[in-house]
Amino acid sequence: MMDSLPSDSDSYDDGRRDAAWAAVVSLSLGVFGLVTAEFLPVSLLTPMSQDLGVSVGAAGQSVTMTAVVGAIAGPGVVIGMRKINRRWTLLGLTSLLIISSLLAAFANGLTMLLLSRVLLGIGLGGFWAMSAALAMRLVPGRLMPRAMAIILTGVSVATVTAAPVGAWIGATLGWRAAFLIAAGVGAFTLLVQALTVPSLPPAGAPSINTLFALLRRPRVRLGLATTLLVVAGHFAGFTYVRPFLEQIPRFGVEAISLTLLAYGIGGFFGNLFGGFLAERNTSLAVSIAAAGIAVTAFILVAVGISPIATVLAVTAWGFAFGALPVSVQSFTTRAASDEAESAGALLLTTFQVAISSGAVFGGLLVESQGPLGVFAFAGIASLLGASLMTFSGRARLQQA
Repeated sequence: MMDSLPSDSDSYDDGRRDAAWAAVVSLSLGVFGLVTAEFLPVSLLTPMSQDLGVSVGAAGQSVTMTAVVGAIAGPGVVIGMRKINRRWTLLGLTSLLIISSLLAAFANGLTMLLLSRVLLGIGLGGFWAMSAALAMRLVPGRLMPRAMAIILTGVSVATVTAAPVGAWIGATLGWRAAFLIAAGVGAFTLLVQALTVPSLPPAGAPSINTLFALLRRPRVRLGLATTLLVVAGHFAGFTYVRPFLEQIPRFGVEAISLTLLAYGIGGFFGNLFGGFLAERNTSLAVSIAAAGIAVTAFILVAVGISPIATVLAVTAWGFAFGALPVSVQSFTTRAASDEAESAGALLLTTFQVAISSGAVFGGLLVESQGPLGVFAFAGIASLLGASLMTFSGRARLQQA
């Protein structure tokens, strides 16, 4: 097996301490609240823009602001808070969810709204950068993928529910009520975390030099390169999935909504499967998830004109991508268990770069080649990522 190499096992803590599962669940609540707040504006842009007296495009920058700040905040929080007990750092990040949601709920203009999204971006980026390191300290090393799967369940649930629930709350109670409820979720999460997360003194000494030192490790570079290829390919396709569904199988709005719901449900179960597989072999888990994305993209290119084939392929696509984050988190953390927070910051930044570049390149392709060209690129990029992980792992085995 690829993960049986000495360089993995020697650096990966497999201690026999008790697992703090209640604390792990509290992290899942945290990421649910953060991701829900991140995507709430997607379903509330029209009433938000009307109430604040700005254009829909200007209000939409509230989503962009969170993503951009999150990419910068990940390494910033890890390095800037390196001397602070991680329990207090976590509680501080969750507090930012509460404060940002309250600011958004009472925003009297675009400036206040964007300020709220800056605070949310700091909380989101810091949490993502630290999540794997926190999981690693809350459970024995061999159970870290299972812990990450539980934490990422919060992402899956938020992805499926944030937009439709936010739209319903906005229509019935008003868009500000949606953010007040998000603040309430944050307050409940803060209470649970305060009761369950133990003291976690700083471990390691994250710095800019640490980040560059990690980049010199072959397995860290392998994980980041694979992530860059696969995530860029995935988001090139996902960003333009609606034009594909409208133009190729010619779905209406209801069919598109149901298809995306199937994608979200597939992602939920894929996350659980990814955790199960990564617990046994992280390299194999990453390879299978990447290959799954590639195969489903090629199926959509080949037979996407068939409505049934499209729904099944999109559901399988969601399952494959759902398995990817927990797999790459586990792989990268295993490759740098002594500096897990810094590795998490690098992975976060790689994800954000891949998302942005995938969306931009997908936009160029959809203009020149149409949606089929976008999904062909998604399949090729994901296949390259799967091949890189698979064959690099085999080469290391032959050298060992």
